[in-house]
Parts: sequence; C-alpha cells; structure tokens
Amino acid sequence: MKHSTERILTTHTGSLPRPPGLLEMLDALDAGTAPDPAAFAGRVRRAVADVVRQQVDAGVDIVNDGEQGKVGYSTYVRQRLTGFEGESTVRGRPDWADFPEAAARAERRSTAARPACNGPIEWKDRAAVDTDTGNLRAALDGVQATEAFMTAASPGVIAHFLPNQYYPTREAYLARLVDMMKEEYDAIHRAGFVLQIDCPDLAMGRHLGFPELSNSEFVKIAEANIEALNHALRDIPADRLRLHLCWGNYQGPHHRDIPLNEIIRAVLKARPQALSFEGANPRHEHEWVVFKEVRLPDDRVIVPGVLDTTTNFIEHPELVAQRIVRYAEIVGRERVIAGTDCGFATFGRSNLVEPEIAWAKIKSMAEGARLASARLWRSP
Repeated sequence: MKHSTERILTTHTGSLPRPPGLLEMLDALDAGTAPDPAAFAGRVRRAVADVVRQQVDAGVDIVNDGEQGKVGYSTYVRQRLTGFEGESTVRGRPDWADFPEAAARAERRSTAARPACNGPIEWKDRAAVDTDTGNLRAALDGVQATEAFMTAASPGVIAHFLPNQYYPTREAYLARLVDMMKEEYDAIHRAGFVLQIDCPDLAMGRHLGFPELSNSEFVKIAEANIEALNHALRDIPADRLRLHLCWGNYQGPHHRDIPLNEIIRAVLKARPQALSFEGANPRHEHEWVVFKEVRLPDDRVIVPGVLDTTTNFIEHPELVAQRIVRYAEIVGRERVIAGTDCGFATFGRSNLVEPEIAWAKIKSMAEGARLASARLWRSP
C-alpha cells in the first residue's frame, strides 16, 4: 500500500452515498425482486464513475468504488453465495441497556429482520467481484488518483451479521466462509487493487455479539477470527492489504465498547499492513495515546479516522490537522494516512450524514491533511 514520504495522504473507509435511483434498485434487490440486469449494471457503472470523480475532486488520494453496487458492506454476500435464505431478528443494542427509556425507543426503531445462514454455502455469482473490479478500473481512466482500493467483508463480520443456523459449530461456519471469501479476496488482489478487509467483528463484536463475555474472553474470540482471516489472506502480500476496525457506525452510548488498548495487540497479529480505525468520535478520539503504549511494528501503517461518520458537524481543517499530527508525532509522519471513522452509508440508506455534507467533510479532511503536511514537513 502506498504511503508518502512527502505529505499526508487521504483515504476513507469505503462506503459512500449512493444516488437515489440506484438506492431504489438496491432496495429491490435486497427484498428479492431483482431489477432489470442490464439497467442495474449500467446504473452501478455510472455511479462508480461518478463517485470516483467526486473523490478525486474532493481531495481523496486513495479512492474506491464507494461500494455503489452493494446494499450493505457485509450483507452483500447473500447475493453472491447460497445458503442465506434464513431469517433472524435483531433487537436493539446492548449498550442501550443502562438507559431503559431510551432503550425502549431504540428497540422499536431498530427491530428488523436480518438474513441468516440456513443451508450449505456455495458460490452462485462468482462474476460479481469481476464486475466490481471492472467498474472501478474503468472509472479510474482519466482521473489522477494515487491508488485504488476495494472492500470486502471479513469471515468474522459475515458470521456476525448473518448468524449461523446450519453448520454444527461457529468454527465450522467460519471455516466455510474462509474458503468461500478467499476467492473474492484473491480476485480483488489479482485485479491490481489494494484489498480492505472490513472487520467490525474484532471490536463491535464484543458488545453486540458477545455481551455476556468478559473482555479477555472476547479477545480469544477475536484472535480466532484473526487466525481464520489470515488463512484466507495467505496468498496476498501484506502491503496490498488494509484492515478496518470499528465499534459500530451508529449513534448510541458506546460506553460498552471494548477499549482499543485491550484488542490492539491481537489486531496487530492480522496480516494487513495498514490498520484503519475510529479516531474522531467522542468515545474513541482519546485512544491516540495507545500508540505511545503499544509500539507499532516497523512494517505497519495506520489510517486513523479524522472524521466522525455519524454526525453532520463538518470538522474544521485545523482540528483534522491536529488529529493527524498527534499520530504522526508518535509513529512517524510516513506511516500515517488520514481516513474516516467508518463509511458514510454502510447499509444503503443508512445515511446518518447527509450526502452533500459527507462530501463537505471529506473536503475538510483534505484541507486538514494539507495543513498537517505543511507542519510535519516544514524546514527546520
């Protein structure tokens, strides 16, 4: 993965707002009513071309397809794999439990059906990832981007969002997901893009998936997920990989989030060279000091979030610069890339941030990176 010896580069986590017409098609696809294939393919292709240009115009150096053809960063696999015709009900979030009145309202808002694995997992649309890579490659023609990446769900986060109702054990389920998703990972790498593996299961999984465990018990779960992930990534060089870690891109208390310092050592055992993580929201911004306590290996790069992706506040460029500089002063300026806490539309219509404001925030990030670069590379 490219990192600069001359300035702070910018990127983001992956998901960007989809245009309204495409959202309607994605909703239909997710509901089981497939839109006209040719019309859908053309709409996605145009959306990818548009979103790549928007990123470059906004000052993003390391761009992607904005996940325009995916209804959700993790649940998209149900359109590509068999075995996900089951249904599970997700109610509320455990971190609301200490606030009973708020929890009751949040539960009414968040109760929803979610797919589940209820049969053997096999490929049913191997061509989908080639379509994704082809769209991104075409969109990059004629634009000046430093590098391009593409996202994919980790086995662990698929297991979190699409619970197992078929395989005899969680371990068997995870192993099957590794075998299947390895094909997608390898295809993205062969296409020449940096692969970002989305791994909220390594942090968010603590309070949403395993609230009954202690933090130390959960770390063992996370380590097993990392071992499975490393097996799936075994044929891709570490410098062509980045990992995204987060505690859930939603507005809520988050006071039950596992602290970064309790999981960072396990996370650094994962193969990807670059680590993207939340660093701008009120629950995790203070954790930049963790890198004073835990030494970042010499071959690693960090992509701290310098934009909160759950608020319509537009961060001031000066604040963005301060956030970047404090990481750079610890780990070295060449090993910091400015990023976002999470995606701006992780599940299709889940725009906590208004689309036009999301782009204004990204422009502010680019300006903050320029300010930080001027300070970090200024002559003595």
